[in-house]
Amino acid sequence: MKIGVACDHGGLPMKGLVIETLTANNCEVLDVGTNTQSSVDYPDYARTALSALLKGECERVVLICGTGIGMSICANRVEGVRGTLCHDSYTARMSRMHNDSNCLILGGRVIGPAVARDIVEIWLKTAFEGGRHQDRLNKIEDICREVKK
Repeated sequence: MKIGVACDHGGLPMKGLVIETLTANNCEVLDVGTNTQSSVDYPDYARTALSALLKGECERVVLICGTGIGMSICANRVEGVRGTLCHDSYTARMSRMHNDSNCLILGGRVIGPAVARDIVEIWLKTAFEGGRHQDRLNKIEDICREVKK
């Protein structure tokens, strides 16, 4: 599986751990930055990663900023992206089982390395249950279409 990874300066310290975890789980990584401690704007990096996801250049993406909130806002403004800000193994598991998350979002200043590693591994390995959960995702897509009118 190919996973895109993007962060801003607040997520940079965690990005290396995420890439290491993805690689250890036999994932190919598309690193779209940032690679600097200098202050950068998270929407620029979210855009690059989410574009890669929607173009099929990767199957899922991981976005990291200081709290995860900014990246969450960016991700969930994009049609077809189901961005889930996870803080523990339970939310990571449910994000896949019930929401078919294709975009994991982490707060680099909010969770520690061991928790982040667990979240990434669970998010990678958990399958979507479908069924009633797919019905709910379909309703969300209906709302998106209706609101655009």
